Amino acid sequence: IYVPAHPLVKHWVAVLRNESTPPPVFKSAMAELGRILIYEASRDWLVTMTGQVQTPCGVADVEFVDPREPIKVVPILRAGLVLVEHVASVLPATQTYHLGFVRDEETLQPTLYLNKLPEKLPENARVLVADPMLATGGTMIAAIEELIKRGIDHRLMRVVAAVAAPPALKKLSEKFPGLKVYAGIIDPELNDKGYIVPGLGDAGDRSFAT
Repeated sequence: IYVPAHPLVKHWVAVLRNESTPPPVFKSAMAELGRILIYEASRDWLVTMTGQVQTPCGVADVEFVDPREPIKVVPILRAGLVLVEHVASVLPATQTYHLGFVRDEETLQPTLYLNKLPEKLPENARVLVADPMLATGGTMIAAIEELIKRGIDHRLMRVVAAVAAPPALKKLSEKFPGLKVYAGIIDPELNDKGYIVPGLGDAGDRSFAT
């Protein structure tokens, strides 16, 4: 688990926490936090290639992200869409696939209602999975299991979240050793409804004013 020690991470988390933050500002703050987390998650992870380019003054040896190996981006609906809103401004080559889960408020178990993953993904594909809240861990575990079914090595995945809690991190660590998670902050606990405390409320409802 990585929590980037950057003042902007702390700033955007503070904006998200404030219950007075209006939905348009909340959505923008989530997208900005996502941009930073995606940047941090991509360190030493992207497949690169070398070559040469002609500059105005000569020839330069260069290294760039291999466009033949686009990162697979998987936002978990709804709020995951906001977290990856600026992904194209960070990663040069991406493909986006959507997973939709709804959580039963009584059992806290996730149910998959939308799956736009292909039947098979390329071997050694890099996959970025985004969900603002890692609370119980149930939804993220279900999402990763869907990706593993399609041939993805969880050790090549990166998970980004605005806020994470110990129950989710413990389950992810036990089930997927070697998985790397990048979060804006780690909060101490969950309440009896499975919400992170102090957290920031329902990220989907607050992003879309519903």
